[in-house]
Amino acid sequence: MRIGVLTGGGDCPGLNAVIRAVAKSLMVQCGAEVIGFEEGFLGLIERRYRKLDYRDVSGILAQGGTILGTHNRANPFNYYLEGGADVSDRVLGLYKELGLDAIVVIGGDGTMSMAYRMQQMGVNIVGVPKTIDNDLMETDRTFGFDTAVAIASEAIDRLQTTGQSHGRIMIVETMGRYTGWIALHAGIAGGADVILLPEFPYDLEEVARVCREREGRQRFTIIAVAEGATAKDGEMVVRERDESSPDPLRLGGIGNLLREQLKPLVDSEIRTTILGHVQRGGTPTAFDRVLSTNFGCFAASLIAKKQFGRMVALKDNHMTSVPLIDVADKTRLVPENSFMVTSAAAVGVSFGVSPEGFEIANLGSSIPLE
Repeated sequence: MRIGVLTGGGDCPGLNAVIRAVAKSLMVQCGAEVIGFEEGFLGLIERRYRKLDYRDVSGILAQGGTILGTHNRANPFNYYLEGGADVSDRVLGLYKELGLDAIVVIGGDGTMSMAYRMQQMGVNIVGVPKTIDNDLMETDRTFGFDTAVAIASEAIDRLQTTGQSHGRIMIVETMGRYTGWIALHAGIAGGADVILLPEFPYDLEEVARVCREREGRQRFTIIAVAEGATAKDGEMVVRERDESSPDPLRLGGIGNLLREQLKPLVDSEIRTTILGHVQRGGTPTAFDRVLSTNFGCFAASLIAKKQFGRMVALKDNHMTSVPLIDVADKTRLVPENSFMVTSAAAVGVSFGVSPEGFEIANLGSSIPLE
């Protein structure tokens, strides 16, 4: 058995833990040879790969980043170095030339979409869900998310002491692209007073009202805002565009915009902190190390059973797998009926919208804890 492995999209805590689990499981349990492709699909396109032995994948469990490298613009169906050419046949040719039985593709929604298209061309694929944004469909959790939340939560804790000392409004901008999972979890964990998510466009006057109320009471306010959040009738704040990327929009700056919007409406000083890439770097948390190991071992078991065209998933605290077609080109949003949203609202957190609909009494007996 000869298996390839690659890491696509942005870097993420836990990538090396997955590579380790996949490779070691296949080597020990199946006697397989494992080929690592460098910089994601770019390695397949440009024939950049190397054989991984047991020592290569030892001692990397807690190491951040990825030993294989990654590239978020290496799309075989729109190759940026050749003017957007479709070079998928080149990838298929190398797959056959190397005599691979399958490729383990570790990545987010964009990577899974590419993996699904390669599967349709005849490449045996097993996907592993990776993203700090936690926005992949059909899985309760992606690895890297817990680490990002832990970093953002600690940042909020630290900013709260400054806010208290100076009587300021402290705005913390998190990553998350078009979803608010990081801001929601970190905001709750850090005791934020306002949490603004892309899923619920905010009313500026409602945010200002909360800040003014706290000026006369606690004297400070903590606002956690996801980078994709927007005001009602507003638009996402785009930092830059990269047309060669599968996802050309680079979000960022809503924290600064919100600061300027709030200035004439409140008396307090306002400071903005944009966490940026600090959320996706460094060593993974213990939870992400365990989850990554479980994902990698389960991916290896799918290969051993020749169950291809599927992505590993965590559902109801059980390991399972789902068809790639159910994940490709889809985004998992924070649902309005999420118990996390409702419980946060119940203890006084504002989402920048009317609190009606976020009441505990409106929930049924079966509550999705998301």
